[in-house]
Amino acid sequence: MLKLFSVNNIAFTLWGYPMSYIEFIGTMLYLWSAWLVAKKRMLTWPVGIISVILYMALFYQIRLYSDALEQVYYLITSIYGWRRWHISARYTDKILNFRYSSRRSMILYLGITIGLSLATGAFMSRINILLPALFPEVASFPYLDALTTIMSFTATWLMTQKRVESWCYWIVVDVIGIGLYYVKGVRFIALLYVLLLGIAINGLVSWQKTVNQEIATKDIHIE
Repeated sequence: MLKLFSVNNIAFTLWGYPMSYIEFIGTMLYLWSAWLVAKKRMLTWPVGIISVILYMALFYQIRLYSDALEQVYYLITSIYGWRRWHISARYTDKILNFRYSSRRSMILYLGITIGLSLATGAFMSRINILLPALFPEVASFPYLDALTTIMSFTATWLMTQKRVESWCYWIVVDVIGIGLYYVKGVRFIALLYVLLLGIAINGLVSWQKTVNQEIATKDIHIE
């Protein structure tokens, strides 16, 4: 069973690229989950949970430690988001409508994201020294990896709250991810991020349209 989750267990070769089972299955589920959330479907959360578990194992094996730790957060927020969206479906007129954050909140989120990214990057650049038993090798691209990690944290939290600006974070993460994963040699995931970029742009347009339709019919309170 453990062999199935190894990056060395190859399912097939695509254009000369050896595709592991864990990368292929995790990628397909992640792509499906991203499409579902852009369509505002609650099924995105359980599908995403399975993908998160697979990616956690994958990233650890290729030494993207920030990304591996990131999946723990995703697992927690996916469970939380599933519950919150379920509540929203029952009480749509009372809580959790799709909406924008206030300008003050947006600035606060951005400041926290930048500060945590710098702190996480500094920590990850020395994690092989601080925790050699768990992380025996030097982390790859620690600051860039940390930036996409923290931005993804912010985007996921905003998404559980149905905030439109979450897609702006995802667009930036996807652009960086395309280059990062290509350089690391997991090119199928790099291709995935090209597709995710398209989904993020579509999601932004779709959620904005939903909010604009609600604004046209009633006043929306922005928190």
